[in-house]
Amino acid sequence: MKMTMRWYGPDDPVTLAYIRQVPVVKGIVSALHDLRTGELWPRERLQAHKALIESYGLTWDVLESSSVSEAIKLGLPLRDQHIDIYQQSLRNLASVGVRVVCYNFMSVFDWTRTQLAMPLPDGSNTLSYAQADVDHWDLSKGSGDLPGWSETYNPAQLKALLAAYEAMTDEQLMANLIYFLQAVIPVAEECGILMALHPDDPPWSMWNIPRIVTDEKNLARILDAVDSLHHGLTFCTGSLGVLRRNNLPAMIRRFGGRIHFVHARNVAVTGDRDFHETAHPSGDVPMAEVMRALLDTGFEGPIRPDHGRMIWGEQGRAGYGLYDRALGAMYLHGLYEGVQAARHAQ
Repeated sequence: MKMTMRWYGPDDPVTLAYIRQVPVVKGIVSALHDLRTGELWPRERLQAHKALIESYGLTWDVLESSSVSEAIKLGLPLRDQHIDIYQQSLRNLASVGVRVVCYNFMSVFDWTRTQLAMPLPDGSNTLSYAQADVDHWDLSKGSGDLPGWSETYNPAQLKALLAAYEAMTDEQLMANLIYFLQAVIPVAEECGILMALHPDDPPWSMWNIPRIVTDEKNLARILDAVDSLHHGLTFCTGSLGVLRRNNLPAMIRRFGGRIHFVHARNVAVTGDRDFHETAHPSGDVPMAEVMRALLDTGFEGPIRPDHGRMIWGEQGRAGYGLYDRALGAMYLHGLYEGVQAARHAQ
């Protein structure tokens, strides 16, 4: 497998010059973050972004995130136009040599946390989620103050979106996802792209909005709907790991060759729909068993340390500081070497 790290572009305080100093990190996970959902990814921009990454001796291995518009998720009349743009973006991406696309199908919002700097006993801080806080959020002010949202909606826009999704069932959202996949996966096959669907984060409904990319049963249904090796998963141990019924090593073994990208993150589940993120070697995710399952199924794709605490006084984008993610990358690489050595010794 190939160790990678997420980079948010030229404005990221964690620079490529710093990332390349992490000995085991060879690849970059990135995107054109100034483009809004539904816009075309221009080939020239993609090529320039790749060239910048390569100038530091790294490779651009994964496009993350490639947002899917609300028109597609809601099944609105504009969805076919947006799908056409998405298809052309895939072709442009393939033409510059990037082969893995991490995307999600989360309604209205991306990953959500209720606190971006929860203090931990060791003096570090971390991302956390408390259902009671979600239940008391005042959404009448729009989405600007909600941690983790990739889009900002004014009060009227957010009210309209919430109303549209409250009228939608899980089955309707599933049908819209399958419609998208049936249109996009043939293009991915044509140009050699591996589509890697990210689970919902967290994997349960908030504010009566449907969520469907949540557990083993639904992941199997989604993969079976379009039976193609180019339609696969971003296996996020943090997103799936906060749902106690998800047996992560068993899921890895079941989905095997359909896992195209791995987000390795650890979490401590502290209550019903309450959790916080932890250092990679601690928490409730059995990371050594996860690594063993990945190697047993022949996974050779990109993996990245997903999120990290803010440690040693580091400031910057919550969850995406350099120091703890660098420690996580080294820990994951050590697990990889240990599991490999144990297998060869048998």
